[in-house]
Amino acid sequence: MSRFATPFSLACLLLALGLAGCGETAKLPFEAGVGPSPQLPPPDKTLIPTMNIAEATGWTDVAAPIPAAGFKVTALARQLDHPRWLLVLPNGDVLVAESNKPPPPEGGDQSLMKRIRGSVMGAVMKRAGARVPSANRITLLRDADGDGVAETRQVFLSNLTSPFGMALVGNELFIANADALVKVPYRNGQTTVPAAPVKVTDLPAGLNHHWTKNVVASRDGRKLYVTVGSNSNIGENGMDIEEGRAAIWEVDTRTGAKRLYASGLRNPNGMAWEPETGALWTVVNERDEIGSDLVPDYLTSVKDGGFYGWPWSYYGAKVDERVQPQRPEMVAKAVAPDYALGAHVAALGLTFSDKRGMPPGFASGAFIGEHGSWNRRPHSGYKVVFVPFAGGRPVGQPVDVLTGFLSKDGKAHGRPVGVTLDRSGALLVADDVGNAVWRVSPAR
Repeated sequence: MSRFATPFSLACLLLALGLAGCGETAKLPFEAGVGPSPQLPPPDKTLIPTMNIAEATGWTDVAAPIPAAGFKVTALARQLDHPRWLLVLPNGDVLVAESNKPPPPEGGDQSLMKRIRGSVMGAVMKRAGARVPSANRITLLRDADGDGVAETRQVFLSNLTSPFGMALVGNELFIANADALVKVPYRNGQTTVPAAPVKVTDLPAGLNHHWTKNVVASRDGRKLYVTVGSNSNIGENGMDIEEGRAAIWEVDTRTGAKRLYASGLRNPNGMAWEPETGALWTVVNERDEIGSDLVPDYLTSVKDGGFYGWPWSYYGAKVDERVQPQRPEMVAKAVAPDYALGAHVAALGLTFSDKRGMPPGFASGAFIGEHGSWNRRPHSGYKVVFVPFAGGRPVGQPVDVLTGFLSKDGKAHGRPVGVTLDRSGALLVADDVGNAVWRVSPAR
């Protein structure tokens, strides 16, 4: 029996295999807090988490998401294979990681409860469009004439292992696979990489409850920062399998030596350097199974050596009573995040704005790709938002930048993941269900 309490019962799990909910349905949802000091409701413990899955349908050949007033959107590329992450190269070419969850390891725990729970999540992911085999490649897009549509599409690198984050340092391209950080040589303008990847360092893998790994380089290129999500919701399978996870690692570019930079981050994904202060920021997916309105995913600066609470607490000192034994000494040192984005929005992408390609109202702040909920009523996320910044800190409420990913009947045309700025300062958005990369620019 796990040392961690769980809200699941066998009967409800069997119901869930047919995607029938037996959780909260009778009350109106609480509007979860958003902003630097969110007001959070009490935990709402249910037998199973609410399941409100947006079935993946994709876009028609001409349909597109809806940009905010004053912007236009074009498809830089369509008919990709689960595009997850983006990197713009110095010459303007765009690298797209086409990727999905790696297959489960052979063997492992075959207890009835874990097999049933795995079947539940498998059904959820299949309906949400996340059970497609991984393409395991990076594709290069080139828009030579600057019209917002790529004329060149070329397989840049293949035979990877569920690749996600990418970072260019000098003439080396670093790629965060699901199980290791690797690198290949790169020269400006090349459209394919003939060299085999070289391992820089292993990354925690295995069961891969959260498999995506992201990487960004320090400004001087000497260090890399790599995200590793947890292997569970709240450590319910034991903390031994969480070694090195729910964390950001700092890796030496030259030697591959690494150290734990920040921990207690359940599932960090997007990372970016805030341009005014030079601080590292990340977006994090928080825990599930205590109601539609807990816990808000968040945007936060990352402190060297900082501990952010997972699994023992959330939002600083808010204790998660399901986690046993309690660790009050860990709760006492937990850092509260800087900015709540709302419960279950699944914040993944993060990039900071640039006044070169954005109007004044969007010139200072963070763009965030919200992949969208599978366990909340009503749905949350499924859009790209902008959080204004002043003095290096978030201010005000999020502003919708790109919406329309959900149909009126609650089906998903697309789900935004990675976001970045192209060489002109326009916003690029990877849409892994819509199989497209969208370009959002001012409608001049």
